[in-house]
Amino acid sequence: MRKVFHTIAALACLCLSLTASAQNKQGASGTNKIEPLPRDLEIQLALSALPPHLRDNATVYVLNPDKGFEVVRKGTNGFHAFVARTGDDTFRGSWPLHRYRDDILYPISFDEAGSKAQMRVFFDAAEMQAKGTPPEELKKIIQHRYKTNYYKAPERAGVSYMLSPILRTYVNPDQSDDVATANIPHVMHYAPNVSAKEIGAATPTPEQFQYFKEHGRWPETPYPILILHGAHGYMVQFQGAAERDAITKEYADMLAQLCKIKDAWCLPR
Repeated sequence: MRKVFHTIAALACLCLSLTASAQNKQGASGTNKIEPLPRDLEIQLALSALPPHLRDNATVYVLNPDKGFEVVRKGTNGFHAFVARTGDDTFRGSWPLHRYRDDILYPISFDEAGSKAQMRVFFDAAEMQAKGTPPEELKKIIQHRYKTNYYKAPERAGVSYMLSPILRTYVNPDQSDDVATANIPHVMHYAPNVSAKEIGAATPTPEQFQYFKEHGRWPETPYPILILHGAHGYMVQFQGAAERDAITKEYADMLAQLCKIKDAWCLPR
């Protein structure tokens, strides 16, 4: 009788172990994997981050949810474009990253200097996410790498274009994990280890962040703002209303496709 009892107990433990293992695998898959965009749409969205004269000869990447970013077209002009689904602002602030969002849409490009420095954060994050790294652990790893200077500042002055007509990301990631879909084409110049006062940049106010969250665009301002203070800082200059409207019109079909895929990717009216 005792043997039978032990056998049943062992089988029960084995079943529980196998069930837990299957659930863990299922949970990791569901938590970490991002549903890819249609390839042609992803390429078009990536290139929309760049000004027209740089698109034809830029290196373009697409996201392989099982591996990370992969080159889909090798360029010759030193610029790199891709669509991040977990952006670098995910790792700002002290709020815990409990899950990987499936609605982040982050078209961005870097020049050659930025591709050796800032871009590594995006690529490392995508690779670790694809391998199943839990989100809270990934955030800790990336933040530790920033603190220990694993990620170096760009070696020279340079630029990151984010001219796409759509961006869905965190509103004020230094404070919270609130997200918004926005229409804010802008240009970011590398500004390592400088203060807003030193370069005459405006400091975003709580009212401006709230406006961004509610309206999906930054309040009209002729002045740049400074983000990511420290070695990886950027001076951000937003495009004017006329330029923004022209870009939105140019990509009307692309925006319609994205809106059909996910409601969160419909631009606010």
